[in-house]
Amino acid sequence: MDISLALKTLWTTFLVFISIGLYAQDPVRTDTSGIKTLPGVTVVTTGYKEVIPSQKLSGNTLKSLNSFSVADAIRYFAGVQVKDYGGIGGLKTVDMRSMGTNHMGVFYDGIQLGNAQNGQIDLGKFSMDNLESISIYNGQKSEIFQPARDYGSSGTIYLRSRKPVFDSLKTSNIKGVFKTGSFDLINPSLLFEQRITENTSYSISSEVVRSSGRYPFRYKRVFPDSKEVAWDTTAIRDNGDINAVRIESGLYGNIKGGFWSAKAYFYDSERGIPGAIVNNVWKHAQRQWDKNFFVQGSFQKNLLPAYDIQINAKYANDYMRYLNPDTTLMYINNKFYQQEWYGSVANKYSLSKKIDFNLSTDFQYNTLSSNMAGFMVPKRLTSLVALAGAADLGKIKMQASVLGTFVNERVSTGSVSTNDAFEYIAPPKSEVTPAFFFSYKPFSKADFNIRAFYKNIFRMPTFNDLYYSDVGNINLEPEYTHQYNVGFSYQKNRTGSVWSEWKIQSDFYFNQVTNKIVAVPKGSGMYRWMMMNIGNVEIKGMDIVTDHVFAFSSDLLLNLRLAYTYQQAQDFTKRRNPELQKVTYGGQIPYIPWHSGSIISSIQYRSLRFNYSFIYVGERYHNSANIPENYEQPWYTSDVSVSKEIQLKKFRFKISGELNNVFSQDYEVVMNYPMPKRNYKIILSVEL
Repeated sequence: MDISLALKTLWTTFLVFISIGLYAQDPVRTDTSGIKTLPGVTVVTTGYKEVIPSQKLSGNTLKSLNSFSVADAIRYFAGVQVKDYGGIGGLKTVDMRSMGTNHMGVFYDGIQLGNAQNGQIDLGKFSMDNLESISIYNGQKSEIFQPARDYGSSGTIYLRSRKPVFDSLKTSNIKGVFKTGSFDLINPSLLFEQRITENTSYSISSEVVRSSGRYPFRYKRVFPDSKEVAWDTTAIRDNGDINAVRIESGLYGNIKGGFWSAKAYFYDSERGIPGAIVNNVWKHAQRQWDKNFFVQGSFQKNLLPAYDIQINAKYANDYMRYLNPDTTLMYINNKFYQQEWYGSVANKYSLSKKIDFNLSTDFQYNTLSSNMAGFMVPKRLTSLVALAGAADLGKIKMQASVLGTFVNERVSTGSVSTNDAFEYIAPPKSEVTPAFFFSYKPFSKADFNIRAFYKNIFRMPTFNDLYYSDVGNINLEPEYTHQYNVGFSYQKNRTGSVWSEWKIQSDFYFNQVTNKIVAVPKGSGMYRWMMMNIGNVEIKGMDIVTDHVFAFSSDLLLNLRLAYTYQQAQDFTKRRNPELQKVTYGGQIPYIPWHSGSIISSIQYRSLRFNYSFIYVGERYHNSANIPENYEQPWYTSDVSVSKEIQLKKFRFKISGELNNVFSQDYEVVMNYPMPKRNYKIILSVEL
């Protein structure tokens, strides 16, 4: 986008907000901080004017899912696809509205998780035991008081960990959970929370995961033309074991007019990589080691009646080792080291009770090194500046933002000398991208809202895209997305009725991904490849999510949540090979189904709870060439669980039993990576 045009757009938006704010503000200045001090309690609000509601799972709904990791739970959101390579330790990545995994921003307690090497966040590493809520936003979160980096993704996932809450008589909380089940699973976890002072508390959480990852599967293929069976084999999935440890702690405090927090996180794992089943090879010997560590902190305070400040900082250190001991292919023993330093300052000014502005400035520094011969060591400095405004005018709510991103890189060592390294560095990049969000409530009594948004954003090429040996291309440009969305939401509460609550939200959207980075043959051969900006994808879709609550009596409740997604995600990439162009142009992009949906239901009778969840993924192709050879069948799974809570003096026990893939379906999320058949878990938790 042209920078001068973007600045003119920003200035026009600024003047509009100013004029509306001067017209709408009260004659007498009032305290708009939203802060009231009560004995022993500080209540802080940030003037949150939500325009585009999120999809959110929290509380009992989140706990009722038969989900081992965050990735398992995210499958129940509309418009989201999860690539799952099978088993407890298998890689799990998320794609929202078919724009690509790298366009997703994943935030843990308000600060983004990063991976400058390949841009992918493995959500299988994050446990459900310590999570309070999972929220998904299309475009960006409807909260302008946030770091600049929060504006920089096409879609965002916010993971909120549990924070200590104490009643007036307790100063500590203890929770222990033990899980066991199929795949030789052993998974204990422990949580301890302590009140230090009236306004300060502390928590520490730890977890161990051990599993052999062995499960039976059926591998069947048919000839696409004759439909005759090519092979039909039953085997055991091996080399899917995992040994992992997670430890995280947090320190939380309330101050007059604000709050602060600090968190430390450590994850250490060794896992087998079972690999794809090809060429009649059923077992692989590849291994992967991961060590992830980060510390982060946040500070927020109301300094003046109309001015708030928010400061965030983070340091992350990630290590990954990949081993392929099979010398018949190629012996590989690669180690990668990543570091990230991040800092942010956000400033919110309330022009009136109805108008807010925010100016955020972020700095991020990333490095990547490796033991690979000839590996270039890139270092990236990213500066981000975001100016945003929000107006709440009763029936109409608006938000607008402009994000400026400035990237500079250096190569310090590697396959070239320091003097020549400049020739191998990606040139500096400067981008200015806007977003606009709008919501209208036409009826004063009915809780019915119409919403729309437009967002232009991009993702930078990863270090692998730019510098990976013999594949990287330093001349790559950013990959852009243009998002158009219109939708509505409606909520009805019926006090005293059996059908006590009903919510529905639906969105229709059109997304364009241009300059998409794809691998193409390098030269005339097919054995050397290079990353190029030649991809072009268009996505048309619709999401529907509806929630229902039925209160048959004070003891008997039924909760029901249904989600459905339709997507037509077409590949319009122009290819040099005319035959390839003929079969791929306009085809549905890989692994994106036209139809998908989910059901979450739970029946609670006093302390007994029964849950049923269902996921359906329709037909799709594993290649943009939508031909019979690339066809992937639809799949579905049904999961059930039963839990019982028992109060015994100061102890609260909960016993749960889960049965997953009840009908033992044979299916694959990713081609040649078979998923587990019927499996179970038994969970015992104790809280004090």
